[in-house]
Amino acid sequence: MESASGLNRHVELPASHAVNFRLGWISLLASGIGIAAGLIAYLLLKLIGLFTNLFFFHRLSAEFTSPMTHHLGAWVILLPAAGGIVIGFMAKYGTSKIKGHGIPEAMEAVLTSRSRIHPKVAILKPLSVAVAIGTGGPFGAEGPIIQTGGAVGSLVGQLLHMTAAERKVLLACGAGAGMSATFNTPIAGVILAIELLLFEFRSRSFIPLVVASTLATATRFVVMGRSAMFEIGNVDFGVPSNLLYYLLLGVICGFAAVGFSRALYWVEDRFEQLPIAEFWWPAIGGLALGTIGFFMPRVLGVGYDTISGILNDKFTLGLLLGIMVFKALALLVSLGSGTSGGLLAPMFMTSAAMGAAFAMGLNYLIPGAHLAPGAFALVAMGAVFGAAANATFAFIIFAFEITRDYNSVLPLMLVSVIASGIARRFMKHSIMTEKLARRGLHVHQDYEIDVFQQVLVGDVMIKDPPTVSSEMKLAELADRIARSEPQFHQHQAALVLDKADRLVGIITRGDMIELLKENPAGDVMIGDVCSANLVVTYPDENVSDAMTKLLTNAVGRLPVVRRETPHALVGYLGRAEVMAARSRRHEEEHVREPGWLSRTA
Repeated sequence: MESASGLNRHVELPASHAVNFRLGWISLLASGIGIAAGLIAYLLLKLIGLFTNLFFFHRLSAEFTSPMTHHLGAWVILLPAAGGIVIGFMAKYGTSKIKGHGIPEAMEAVLTSRSRIHPKVAILKPLSVAVAIGTGGPFGAEGPIIQTGGAVGSLVGQLLHMTAAERKVLLACGAGAGMSATFNTPIAGVILAIELLLFEFRSRSFIPLVVASTLATATRFVVMGRSAMFEIGNVDFGVPSNLLYYLLLGVICGFAAVGFSRALYWVEDRFEQLPIAEFWWPAIGGLALGTIGFFMPRVLGVGYDTISGILNDKFTLGLLLGIMVFKALALLVSLGSGTSGGLLAPMFMTSAAMGAAFAMGLNYLIPGAHLAPGAFALVAMGAVFGAAANATFAFIIFAFEITRDYNSVLPLMLVSVIASGIARRFMKHSIMTEKLARRGLHVHQDYEIDVFQQVLVGDVMIKDPPTVSSEMKLAELADRIARSEPQFHQHQAALVLDKADRLVGIITRGDMIELLKENPAGDVMIGDVCSANLVVTYPDENVSDAMTKLLTNAVGRLPVVRRETPHALVGYLGRAEVMAARSRRHEEEHVREPGWLSRTA
C-alpha cells in the first residue's frame, strides 16, 4: 500500500508465483550454444582463410594463410582500402554494431538492451570481420567470434520465454564459448565472460558457462584439432632469480596498456573530426594500413604465425622492434577508423614483441642476465591486454593455458597485477568500457558480496514502530499527525493493532488523505478502513529478501512479525532502515579505526 493508491489491498505473492532461475534448462541450452560457438569459430577462421587466399593470392582455398608472402606489390596499398569501403557499406546499410572489436558491443547489449542482440549482428559481424582481415586488416578473429557467440546466445534467449537474467547468462555462454573455441583456452573463456559480461559470480551463471565453454572446446578438438592456437616450446622463466626483471616489465606493461588505450581513442576522436562522411572512414584507415603493410608486410592479417615466432624466440631484436611499432600503428589507424575487427591478437603481437625485445635488450646490457625472450614475451602478452581490459585474472589464466607450464604462473601473476595497478591508477575506464562511458554508460567491474544479503531485518528494523488502535477514529489520527507527535513525525505509515495488540493492518498518510476526501469528518474507525492484507517480513530474514518484497508488491514499508506468531508485531522496516544496512558497508570502507599503536601513543 502506498500513497494515493493506498486503498488497494496488497497481498504477498505466494512462492509458487515466483519466477526462479531455471538452472537445468539454461545449462541444457548452454550446451547447444557451446557447440554452436565451436562451429562458428571454425567457420569464421575458414572464411577468413578463404578471403585471404582470394584477395592476396587469387586462389580458391580456405586454408589459414598469412598474407605477408603476397606478390601484389604496390597494389597492396589499395586492397585494405577496398575492404574498408565494403565495411562502410555494411555498417551504413546493415547495422553499425559491426564496427569495433566486438566485446564493448556485447557489454552494451547486457547493460542497455536486457541482453538482446539483433539477428543482423550474428550474420554481419563475422562476415564483416572476414572481409576486413581477408583484405589485410591487422585484427584477430576472437573479438568478433566472442560477439557472434554472444549474439547466438542472445537470440536463443529471445526465441524462448525467459527472464533477462537467464538471457544474459546465455549471451555470456556464447561469448565465453567463442573465446574458448578460438584459442583452446576453456578456463580463460569462462573467466573472461564473468569479468566482462556477467558482472556476477554465482552458481546459476557459472555452471552453464562452464558447460558451454567445455563443449565449445570439445567441438574445437573435433573440427580443428587439439593443438593450441600458439605453439610454444620449453621456456625457462627463471624464477625466482629473474623476479626483479619481471617487476620492471610489469611497470612497462602497465604504461603500455595505458598508452595504447589512450592512443586508440585519440585516433577515433581524430576520425570524428574529419569533414568526410563516416562511410569513408574505414577506407581511409585501410589506405593508411596498406601503406604501412607495403613496407612491413608482417603487420597484415591476423598474425598468429608471427606471435608463435615471437614466443619461440625466432626473431631478431630489430625485427621485434619493427613489429611492436608498426603493428601497433597499423592497428590504431585501422581500428580507430571504425572498421570491424578483433583487438586481442594484434595487442598480443605488439606486447609479446615488446616483452621479447625487453629481454633481449637486458641480455645485451647485462651479459650475465640470460633472460629467455619467449618467457618475457608470454608474460607481457597476458599482462598488457589484461591491464588494458581490466580482465587481469582472465589473461593470467589465458597465458598459462597456452603454455600448460606451471612455472609461468608466478611471473604472470606478478607482472599482470603490477600492470593492472598502474592501469587502474592512470585510466578511469578500461579499453573495453571507455567507449561505453562516452555514451553515458557506467560499467562497474568490481565484484563484492551484496551487503543486503549479509544483514538481517532484525538488525536494522525499528523495534518501537508507530502503532495505533484499530478503534481510533480517523480524525484523531489526523490530528495527532498534524501536531507532529514524535511517534508519527518521521514515518509515513502507522501499524494498526486490535485490543489484544495483534497486528491487523497498516495505514499510510496517503491513505488518510484519500479517506478524508471521502469522509471529511473522519468519524470512521481506522480498523475498518486500513489495509488488512499485509506484506510482512521476519527478523531472521535478510534485508535483500525484504527488499524483493518491497519491490514486488510496490510498497514502501513492511511490518516485522514472528514466523511462529504472524500477528505478533516486533518491528517495522522502511526505506530508511534498508539504507541503514548499506551505511554499515560505507562505514567499513571509509572510516579508519584507531590501531593498537595509535591507542598506545
